[in-house]
Amino acid sequence: MRTESEILHEISLGEDSSRQFKVKLNNQAHIALEMCAMSNSLGGIIYIGVNDDCTIEGISQEEVRKYNSWISDAASQLIRPAIYPQTRTVEVEGKLLMLIEVSEGTSKPYQDHKGAFWVKTGSDKRVASSQELMRLFQQNAQLTLDEMSTSADLSYLEISKFKAFFEKLKGITFEESGLELVQVLQNMNLSKNESLTLAGLLLFSKDVETFKPFCLVRAINFPSNEISDDLYIDKRDCTGTLDAQFKQGMLFLKNNLAFIQKEPSFNSIGALEIDEKVLEEAFVNALLHRDYSKNAVIRLFIFKDRVEIISPGSLPNHLTIENIKNGNSVMRNPLLASYGTKILPYSGIGSGIPRIIKNHPETELVNDKEGEQFTIILKRLVRL
Repeated sequence: MRTESEILHEISLGEDSSRQFKVKLNNQAHIALEMCAMSNSLGGIIYIGVNDDCTIEGISQEEVRKYNSWISDAASQLIRPAIYPQTRTVEVEGKLLMLIEVSEGTSKPYQDHKGAFWVKTGSDKRVASSQELMRLFQQNAQLTLDEMSTSADLSYLEISKFKAFFEKLKGITFEESGLELVQVLQNMNLSKNESLTLAGLLLFSKDVETFKPFCLVRAINFPSNEISDDLYIDKRDCTGTLDAQFKQGMLFLKNNLAFIQKEPSFNSIGALEIDEKVLEEAFVNALLHRDYSKNAVIRLFIFKDRVEIISPGSLPNHLTIENIKNGNSVMRNPLLASYGTKILPYSGIGSGIPRIIKNHPETELVNDKEGEQFTIILKRLVRL
């Protein structure tokens, strides 16, 4: 329970994402939008009876009764799913104020009665962008991005590739199963409404780039320790399904990294300066766990002293570098992670990063929240 002095201090700070001032309430729909935006963000308090300039005007007892009714109806009828704000009437400087306390929602995302999803931006609110909306769904584990439909219809499915995967997964041929292809794809969340989901597209499509042009890997070998726009030793874009991108990316690494002679025989090609299993783990981590809502490519950069694998999207939710070093994880793309074990050399969620660090202690992890990217830096053992 806030004291009068605490309330005055809060008001003196002005409006921000968690504090909103209203001198009066004009209608239920308007207050519903404010509460919806706060529920989709981190919650907050709406102060009724306070001007934008932080001066206190107060409201009447009649307005208190009316507003309480409005807020109850708005929260239950004009926001989906319903929210449960708490209201308090307090006396400050001899004037009545109403405080509407809105908690961060546990069933995000919330929408208004017209179907719009609102979020806070500073002291204002706006309709959530498509990428923000995807993140809200992901945060609440209602719908993951790899389950969402794309504009690729089922004619873009590479049927022979899917059937080979099905046989590996089930131990029998698809024909022996006697199942309907369309139904199986739907049951496996690889298609919805006769369109491939993102997982279906990335794993089994004939043409990924037409529908998701940023779902590729840009591999560049630079001659120095700095990025250059026009000076490089080798460069290629790794395209196609995820297994194709993986094969192209690993070939690029093998062609551009040094081999260390560990055996006396001159016929031995030696071993890669960075353990091949470490490179595989780091690369697969990027392919399966990147944020596919971002219009950015995975970058595979080779410098004189290091290899950088840069994934779009910082660590999800509240994960930290220390968390993932200890094997903690959150599945951003559970379908890709689940089916990835049958298609890519993927050992399972949570184990990859600790194994990379164990086998290559000269590893640095960078979680760039502002730039919204995650980087694995592998120090090279051979200086060229």
